[in-house]
Amino acid sequence: MHVSPPVLQNAAVAQVSGKTYHCGTLTYTKVGLFVLFAWLLWGDFCFTMMEAVVPSIMPLKMKALGCPNWLMGLILTAAPSVISMTVGPYVSFKSDRYRSRWGRRIPFIIWSMPFLCICLALLGFSDDLCILLQKNSEFLRQHSPAAITIALVAFFLVMFKFFDMFVNSVFWYLFNDVVPVQFLSRFMGMFKIVGTGAGALYNCFIFKYAGTHMREILVGAALLYLIGFGMACLMIKEGQYPPPSEAERKASRGLPGFVTFFKESFSHRFYWFCFLYTSFTAFASTIGMFNIFFNQEMGMSLAQIGYIHALSSVVQMAAMYFMSIFVDRWHPLRICTYGAVFQVVGYAISLVWIFVTIPGTYFFWLNMGNAFIGSFMVALVGVAGLPCAMRTFPKSRFGQFCSAQSMLRSSFTVVAGIIAGLFIDAVKVFCGSDFAYRFIYIWLAVFSGISATLIVYAYREWYRLGGDKHFHPPAPWNPSGKEEMPVVPIVGPQTKWLNVFFLLFDGIMILSTAGVPVLMWWMYAQHKMLAFKWHGLLILPLEILALVLWLVLKSSMRRDIHAAQNGLPLKNGIPHHGMLIIFAVKFLLAIGIWGGQVIVCVMLDMEYGTIVFSLANAITNFLLIGTIYLLCRIERGSSVVVDEKPDVEADSTLATIPV
Repeated sequence: MHVSPPVLQNAAVAQVSGKTYHCGTLTYTKVGLFVLFAWLLWGDFCFTMMEAVVPSIMPLKMKALGCPNWLMGLILTAAPSVISMTVGPYVSFKSDRYRSRWGRRIPFIIWSMPFLCICLALLGFSDDLCILLQKNSEFLRQHSPAAITIALVAFFLVMFKFFDMFVNSVFWYLFNDVVPVQFLSRFMGMFKIVGTGAGALYNCFIFKYAGTHMREILVGAALLYLIGFGMACLMIKEGQYPPPSEAERKASRGLPGFVTFFKESFSHRFYWFCFLYTSFTAFASTIGMFNIFFNQEMGMSLAQIGYIHALSSVVQMAAMYFMSIFVDRWHPLRICTYGAVFQVVGYAISLVWIFVTIPGTYFFWLNMGNAFIGSFMVALVGVAGLPCAMRTFPKSRFGQFCSAQSMLRSSFTVVAGIIAGLFIDAVKVFCGSDFAYRFIYIWLAVFSGISATLIVYAYREWYRLGGDKHFHPPAPWNPSGKEEMPVVPIVGPQTKWLNVFFLLFDGIMILSTAGVPVLMWWMYAQHKMLAFKWHGLLILPLEILALVLWLVLKSSMRRDIHAAQNGLPLKNGIPHHGMLIIFAVKFLLAIGIWGGQVIVCVMLDMEYGTIVFSLANAITNFLLIGTIYLLCRIERGSSVVVDEKPDVEADSTLATIPV
């Protein structure tokens, strides 16, 4: 074991210092564990600041140079994804089997760091390099400066992503190698807090200067990464790993290694569902590179966009460590599944901006409110991401399976990057302006719906393979066909918390219904008779119908709960209370956003807008009821008990599991 006080302590010192914690061959005291976390989190801060710069600034640079959207998609997403799907799997596969005095992950980071920083800094000098090249080349003077600058940016960006892939391929696996397993979820909570905090600082204080000080931001990010992240890598020590056998060495070289990688990684349909879920999630999110232009088209400034990101980041920071406690209690795969299903509803609601335009100041404050009420949901789902992979992929081949997932996801992103740009350009043909950016939510709703469907299938397959109590990752390389992993105790559906959810959702339905007559009275007083008429003829009947449907569904869920308490067969299943409460709180607070939207439209004499916003609220309630019913059906045959106490004894075994 490598010894580097105070991060790593040898056994003798550890015994003197009191309680110790182990991760493979590494032994920590409480002080050593604290220092380890400090360096890991400092490294995460520097890494996040560096990673935030390129995707936020480069779209602005490309658009300023007149780059077509399809080419922007090719450069910013497709080309990096090709690198990810080729370099990433190779580095991950090799790092699992690499041995050195510095460990198996950190050498890949250190070796690529200088080249990454040079490419990042040169992105900031692309305009100056264009002038220099044209000054010394007759051939280049025949081309426009914008075309040459775009080519330079593309080259430096591709080289940056190539060297960055060495970091992105192994940095996440380092946690599994050096952090004791009983602290992984809480560490991920702190990790997310620091990363979100770094993003908040960048969005609040730096991003607003992206248009005027692009070079300084890029060079500063390169220096911070080189010095700060480099220090963290030098101070964090990895343990010793048993050398791979000769048979494993042969199976990992050349063509046999290629065959081994694919044969093991794509061996079971459960993994296919997981891989395709993340692939379509990436396919959907690719269009997010145009989100900044959507916000600008809605009348927001760069400073306002940065403030919204900063606010949501600060609220998420406050929630993340608290939310990380529930990741293990509710199971990260369940959190990701429920989150994916409800996310489709969120994207569907955002389609309202295709039909309504309000002044930028009002849009800013409404967006600020939406960012606040959605922060806890984003925090919970965000923290659950990596633990979900740790709980579902084989531990012995964690890097390999993560890279296989990344490879498939990147191949989807390559295609999506080009198609997303073509999609926006095609919509622009009909819109003739930046109004086309409002249609990004159609893209998000469709492909997020596909990804949600896939993770539902993965969730059902996970249940078939054992679920909360007996799941072990399929492993055809083992004689048993599975790889033994610790079973973390889960808190299942609890009646008292389901009753809390019922009260919260009652509030959503009742306030939505009762709010319509109140708004109608105000519209009548303001002489907005068109809005008054449509709220009475259409909106109020729809809200009443939604309330009735909810009462019917709630009655059915209560009957299933009563049946489960008495050991009787269930008609459907019982969704987990945790995620239901989180989403119920979010949409209960969203009633206030709906009221604000209607009030703004009445004040601005936008009667059509009041009708659209209220209709969207009614449709949202129908979608929520349908989503809850869908979750009941998803749990059918699997969730059959309530108020079951977790097996606390299983938790005591976690500290002894080797890495």
